[in-house]
Amino acid sequence: MSEHESPKGTTGRTTTGEKAAPEPGKAAPKKASPEKAATKRAATKTAPTASSGATGAKKTASGKKAAASQKTATSKKAAATKTAASKTAASKTAASKTTASKTTASKTAATKTAAKKGTASKRGAAGKKATAAKQAAGTRPESQESKAKRAARINDALAEVYYYAHPELDFENPFELLVATVLSAQTTDLRVNQTTPALFAAYPTPEDMAAANPEELEELIRPTGFFRSKAKSLLGLSAALRDDFGGEVPGTVEELVKLPGVGRKTAFVVMGNAFGLPGLTVDTHFGRLVRRWKLTEQTDAVKVEQEIDDLLPESEWTMFSHRTIFHGRRICHSRKPACGACPIAELCPSYGEGETDPEKAKKLLKYEMGGQPGQRLKPPADYPGQPAPPLPSRAAPEGGSGAAR
Repeated sequence: MSEHESPKGTTGRTTTGEKAAPEPGKAAPKKASPEKAATKRAATKTAPTASSGATGAKKTASGKKAAASQKTATSKKAAATKTAASKTAASKTAASKTTASKTTASKTAATKTAAKKGTASKRGAAGKKATAAKQAAGTRPESQESKAKRAARINDALAEVYYYAHPELDFENPFELLVATVLSAQTTDLRVNQTTPALFAAYPTPEDMAAANPEELEELIRPTGFFRSKAKSLLGLSAALRDDFGGEVPGTVEELVKLPGVGRKTAFVVMGNAFGLPGLTVDTHFGRLVRRWKLTEQTDAVKVEQEIDDLLPESEWTMFSHRTIFHGRRICHSRKPACGACPIAELCPSYGEGETDPEKAKKLLKYEMGGQPGQRLKPPADYPGQPAPPLPSRAAPEGGSGAAR
């Protein structure tokens, strides 16, 4: 070890760094222990530091609190401003929507009102009454008495409109009416009327027709369609009239339906119009209309006949048939009835199934109602329309018979 080095573990210093020794006879002043000095210095330093630290902490806390308060206030103010702006925008949007809705509603209401007024004016009083009748009918079962009253009212109304109603087949005797009615199946009365002049000129009696050449007979009735089966029926019923009834047409339903090609409809046509015996003619027009008028729901011709028989007096059966068939052919058509031009619309519970616009409905009218020729070449004297034109090659020669057999 060097002489200038202090032993390990000592705190020795060099002589240059040491203080002078005390004079002899004087006591050495007491030195504070290093621990106490260090504590005192530490306390001295710590006190002001703690104080200033506390003060700084307080200042910092106050600053933070103030900053937080200011920030919160600013945030609240901004939020309030934003909320107010949102509310204002929402209010404006709601107001705009409300205004738009009201405007649209007003326009829609105005359009509907105009449409209703237009429809009402077009429909007229008859349409309103018809609608009321339809609503009144409802879905409740109608009593027989109520149906009978309605049937009577419809019949009376039709009698005023079709005062000239008649069978729309040309004929001069029961035999001609019987033959014409058989030919009318699956074709129009107009086509039958254009065909029968030449036919009756060639075969004026049952005896003449029974002896006809089948091919010549078929050729004469070809325009009516199904001419082969119809020729067979005409030959058979003519022979039956000749052989069983002395050449005369019988006047009962039971006897008529025994003839070839003759059913109940044909029998009632002949009885009602050739013999003046009352009966209902239930053809497609008749069945369709009485169902539309809710007088029956039946589709079978015999059942329809029975139910309508019970609603009207027997004396009206034949003419009610004519009037109903007239109405079905001219106005109340199968596919597109002319409701807007119907003179009895106020009595019809099915009003509205067809065209209700008066001008459009008027264009659907047929025959004399539409200003066109009727179906008969020789109509009754009171017929208000024009006679139908004959087929150019089928006009009967003057003076009766003349066609080759």
